[in-house]
Amino acid sequence: MSETLSIEQVLYSGNGLAHTPGGATVLVPFTLPGETVEAAVSEFGSTAQLLCVLTPSPNRVPSACPHFELCGGCHYQMADYPAQLQLKQAILRRVLNGSGFKSMPPIQLHAAEPWGYRNRIRLRIARVAGEESGREAESNGSGDDAPGEGTLRLGYNRLGSTQFLPITTCLIAAPVLWSTAKSLLAAAANDRDAAYWLNASLEVELFCDHTMKRIQITLFCLPRTKPIFGSFDRMMIALQAYAPQNVLITATAAAAFDPRTGPTGRILAEAGAPGLNYRVLDESYWITRGGFFQVNRFLLETLVRLVTNDDGQPRSGELAWDLFAGVGLFSRVLARTFRRVTAVEAHPTAAADLRSALHRRDPAITVHESTTLEFLRRAILDRDRPDLVVLDPPRAGAGPEACALLGRIQTPRLIYVSCDPTTLARDLAALQPWYNLRALHLVDLFPQTFHVETVAVLELR
Repeated sequence: MSETLSIEQVLYSGNGLAHTPGGATVLVPFTLPGETVEAAVSEFGSTAQLLCVLTPSPNRVPSACPHFELCGGCHYQMADYPAQLQLKQAILRRVLNGSGFKSMPPIQLHAAEPWGYRNRIRLRIARVAGEESGREAESNGSGDDAPGEGTLRLGYNRLGSTQFLPITTCLIAAPVLWSTAKSLLAAAANDRDAAYWLNASLEVELFCDHTMKRIQITLFCLPRTKPIFGSFDRMMIALQAYAPQNVLITATAAAAFDPRTGPTGRILAEAGAPGLNYRVLDESYWITRGGFFQVNRFLLETLVRLVTNDDGQPRSGELAWDLFAGVGLFSRVLARTFRRVTAVEAHPTAAADLRSALHRRDPAITVHESTTLEFLRRAILDRDRPDLVVLDPPRAGAGPEACALLGRIQTPRLIYVSCDPTTLARDLAALQPWYNLRALHLVDLFPQTFHVETVAVLELR
């Protein structure tokens, strides 16, 4: 059923909020506050399909990407970039207002180039028959050297589904990543071994270093893939021949998918180093294949400075804890001005990378391979109290128990780095009995999308 709707505000999901004449709440994607739109409202759900914009916002612009509104990756390309920042600022303020803090500090915005910012992308691989590039296509994943039918294409998921969407460009990816992706297809079209490995793969991840001259490629294959049917080394020779000029490629093929048992992580073949060095603020971080690292290549230094500095001066003291430390993005810089740093990371590969790097720098820096919650349960019994705690949890947040333990530990300063304002609001509410919210920074690590990165600075009451 078609309805004329007025968009009242945009929610954290990226959808515009409207109400039907009957009072029902409806969410309409790709809309902006103040717009009047025509939308197809589902009979039973609260979502609607945007049909046309009747009264556009003055901030509406033509989308730059030909796949926008079909691809599920971007949500805000219809808005000019200053409007995107204002949207995110308003959403963050609205979500955090529910956290219970009586006085909310102003939200400070930090932004950079809104296109070509991603240093990592993960693409699906599939064969598309004829010209039907908009239809769902499935990779044959056969594990033999049969060419299959159709043309090899790279793509993402179609919006709101698991259907394959072939793409011809990705404007939020670093240009070298998409150039390398095209090199993969060119190599497969002209080399038997490259064709074998792409036919055997369901997905490919591409990750570039800070210079954009080194690329790590990981192919995710079905477990039954047999390396004896295709030479990985010959594939790499062919791929390097088609690679962008002055770009060095390393690659791995991993049996990462099994419909029956799930991920296996079995390495089938490798060529070159199993990871990359990435430089930020004169620190070189080793990221082993598949390890987590922040994706915005333009704002990494800004993020690190916000966490490790206070009004332009390095934070310092006797002891700092870096919880959810990853490969040590913050630990490495904190180690310059704290006598001791304790880094806590549960992922074995990231913890190993961090331990290796920090041990070479200063043996007084310790790495605990455990969950943050396990570490805090043990630490509460200790008399050793940090001068600073940094936590950078995944989207699920730190959680109520971890926040309660932090409240008992009562470090003078706590820096919370969040990628989800809803879990940040929950955790700030849990920390409120002990902490005041001193500063809020919105770091726009994900332009064109609804995702929000926040740095919250808390001080002990």
